[in-house]
Amino acid sequence: MQKLGVALLWFVIALPARPAVKATFYKDIAPIIYSQCSVCHRPGESAPFSLLTLEDVKKRAAQIADVTKKRFMPPWQPQAGYGDFAEERRLTDAQIQLIQQWVADGELPGSIGNAPKPPKFSSEWQLGKPDLVLRVTKPYQLSAGGGEVFWNFVMPVPIKAERWVRAIEVRPGNARVFHHANVIIDRAGNARRLESKPGVGFEGMDITVQEDSFDPDSHFLSWKPGSEPVVEPDGMAWRATPGMNLVLNVHVRPTGKPETIDPEIGIYFTSKPQTKFPMLVQLEHDGALDIPAGDGDFLDSDDFTVPVDLHVLAIYPHAHYLAVLMEAYATLPDGTRKWLIRIPSWDLNWQGVYRSRQPVFLPRGSVISMRYHYNNSSANIRNPNNPPKRVTAGNSSTDEMGHLWLQVLPVANSDQRGAVQEALMKHRLEKYPGDFSAEFNLGALMMDQGKPAEAIPYFEKAVLSQPTSALAANEMGVAQMAQSNLPDAWKQFQQAVNLDPGYTDARFNLASAEAAGHVWASAAKDFRQVLAEAPQNAKAMQHLGEVLYLWGDDFARAGNFQQAASRYQEALTYRPDDAELHTNLGQVLAQLGRKQEAVAEFEAALRADPACLPARQALAVLRRR
Repeated sequence: MQKLGVALLWFVIALPARPAVKATFYKDIAPIIYSQCSVCHRPGESAPFSLLTLEDVKKRAAQIADVTKKRFMPPWQPQAGYGDFAEERRLTDAQIQLIQQWVADGELPGSIGNAPKPPKFSSEWQLGKPDLVLRVTKPYQLSAGGGEVFWNFVMPVPIKAERWVRAIEVRPGNARVFHHANVIIDRAGNARRLESKPGVGFEGMDITVQEDSFDPDSHFLSWKPGSEPVVEPDGMAWRATPGMNLVLNVHVRPTGKPETIDPEIGIYFTSKPQTKFPMLVQLEHDGALDIPAGDGDFLDSDDFTVPVDLHVLAIYPHAHYLAVLMEAYATLPDGTRKWLIRIPSWDLNWQGVYRSRQPVFLPRGSVISMRYHYNNSSANIRNPNNPPKRVTAGNSSTDEMGHLWLQVLPVANSDQRGAVQEALMKHRLEKYPGDFSAEFNLGALMMDQGKPAEAIPYFEKAVLSQPTSALAANEMGVAQMAQSNLPDAWKQFQQAVNLDPGYTDARFNLASAEAAGHVWASAAKDFRQVLAEAPQNAKAMQHLGEVLYLWGDDFARAGNFQQAASRYQEALTYRPDDAELHTNLGQVLAQLGRKQEAVAEFEAALRADPACLPARQALAVLRRR
């Protein structure tokens, strides 16, 4: 038996080797290229050359083999095994080996009968015709040379009633220079005040838009080359409101010749309102970012304890050029570590949102941790400073940041965002005592919960922290008004308008406070100013009409019928069908001896309300004279 085994072994070894099957383009390589590369490598897109045909790929074969072996392409930063993400654009080891083999075998085409269908790309909207298309007021003119540019377009959303948005789609208009973009919701219109002139936009890499009420960001709205628009599932639509803006924050790069940047945003509405309440949670500790020149491993960290059971739906890590290793994980109450993401070789140029293939459950009490490592030495090839310089936190690309954004969805059916926001802001105060945004947001949260007395101390601290904030002064005034403290409210609104004369909401509130104090002349003046800035503001029209009416009543009671008539006539501009107002105007016109005009007003009152007895009686008296 032993000899037989040896003989059989010799027989197997002695068999002639089968010729290896050679890799071919149409059978082996085209499916990889079409699925992973062509979406960006095609005419009109951001990649510098096309990869749509055999000839295209053969021209770059050695380069493709090199960059795929190094996993530089396709660009996918998360490390395998540290989070499971949808739309993963990572080649398998077998695919990388196939490309290597194809090049080694001589880049054989193979039989065209094995060719997969070439991908088809639409130059139109991917989701079909949008319900609404937003266009920029003034395109941005990108210079031929110079460094990268981060530009913000402020785009009004022209709707007259609340709508629900299931998807947006960004069309860059010039994909060759358009690297990536984020869309920021601005309900309060604060971004407009960052423009030197309306519609021209403004520069800035990372921007924050302050809101005057508790309304946390809930969705990642972004675009990057090759990405497909995200369609929100039923119940996850986000709210669009009249008067709001979208801020399109774009990253563009010069090409060597002048370029025009003229993007569009398509909006797709749904009739199904929001029933689930996600929100964006940010971990960061930029206050600790002070990286000495030459430091090869500077650590920035943050930890946040979740106050409710929740699911993590998506993750967006962000830093600038010095970051090298980025880690995020959750430690569950039982001590188990659950990885959220790990990027072992960070590259700002390929930042993006990563959506979980399946929601990641984190029970209440779980601790989310951010650990970012920075290399500020000359060994970091992406270091923008040569020689290295000390770097601190800031919005410039040569500054640094360390942000970890998570889209989370509380498990409970009710809206739990307030509890998460309160925990986030209190955590922020632990890092930055007296921080303006934390104090302000806690005040806004208390107001949203109908607790103005509890909101006032937070707003007071916010005003103390940032005395030049018109927004904080205005919200302090709103809280004081809710507490019926008219003098202090009036003072705060006046301060807000002094700080920012173009702050229309603050001027509206000031006018309302003046009206509540019966200071009719000032109230009318400020409501008129609001309408000059926002002609379609229905509440301002309504309140101005009321102010003029009441002002006219005061003049009538004082026997100043001429002034009363003037105020009533202007009030009718905003209250044309008010029978009592027509009647009052008719009465003061009668006192002035203007009988024919008085009759016309009484008749107008009866047309508006045939049952208006004072008008009918006054008309009868005039006709008997």
